[in-house]
Amino acid sequence: MSFRPIKTKSNPKSVLEGAGVSLDRVFGFADPEKFDPFLLLDDFRNEDPEKYKAGFPWHPHRGIETITYVLEGTVEHKDSLGNTGLLAGGDVQWMTAGSGIMHQEMPQGNEIGQMHGFQLWANLPSDKKMTSPRYQDIDTTGIPIVEDDDGSKIKVVVGDYRGILGPVDGIAAEPQFLDVYVPPNTNKLLKIDTYKSTFAYVFSGSAHFQYASDPVGIKVEKEFNGEEFNIRDSSGNKTLIYFDPGENVVLHTFDEGIRFLLVSGKPIREPIAWHGPIVMNTREELIQAMQDLNTGNFIK
Repeated sequence: MSFRPIKTKSNPKSVLEGAGVSLDRVFGFADPEKFDPFLLLDDFRNEDPEKYKAGFPWHPHRGIETITYVLEGTVEHKDSLGNTGLLAGGDVQWMTAGSGIMHQEMPQGNEIGQMHGFQLWANLPSDKKMTSPRYQDIDTTGIPIVEDDDGSKIKVVVGDYRGILGPVDGIAAEPQFLDVYVPPNTNKLLKIDTYKSTFAYVFSGSAHFQYASDPVGIKVEKEFNGEEFNIRDSSGNKTLIYFDPGENVVLHTFDEGIRFLLVSGKPIREPIAWHGPIVMNTREELIQAMQDLNTGNFIK
């Protein structure tokens, strides 16, 4: 049995996207090879409708797949394929941009104005960059939940967890996308494919993720008023944890428990040429995509 040590930890940066939506960029654009096959993760949560109601009007994508997961509020989707959909709390949307798609995403808060969700971008390999676009909405009732005896709940959004399959399939990165809740004062071991790129993003509560690479997350000795004591690093709300290879993610929760996304995927290991919502392999392909967009030939 091997354990996944923590390689790095970080916190998101506040950015404005779309028509002025305030969100937290967990990772993206900088160092795209680090999270391969994933390119970007946004955490869009807000209780002020003025900061998100303008939404994400019509814009293009090519060369990627997106997974949108809503916790609170709704997101209305329309695209150039003629698809329309309304994602509510617990729903997920999978979109393969492939050769090119235009779409818009318009958020609306719940009854008290709260809006919360995530969008993850996964890269497409070169032989699938120009595949036909696809789109699918999955209602929350179609997403299985694994409930363990210790009170943990693992929502299997994408991939296979202990033989339970999530409803979203056909994604090139072969990802596993789990929404994990672990109750207070609980030790938890989560088995993950040993060689897939893996990260956790905490969005509620906190925990100590064990077997951290030095110097993150290990027991630290401190001295106060001449007396030595030990503290352990904990990872709380809005913390991104990127793991080194290994078979198991291990954590221990405190008095409030924890909820986090646990995501893994098969690295593509190909060159990345990236401009805004378009991700290709070469600069020439990127230039061609921009020419297609400017000449009305983007949608194949």
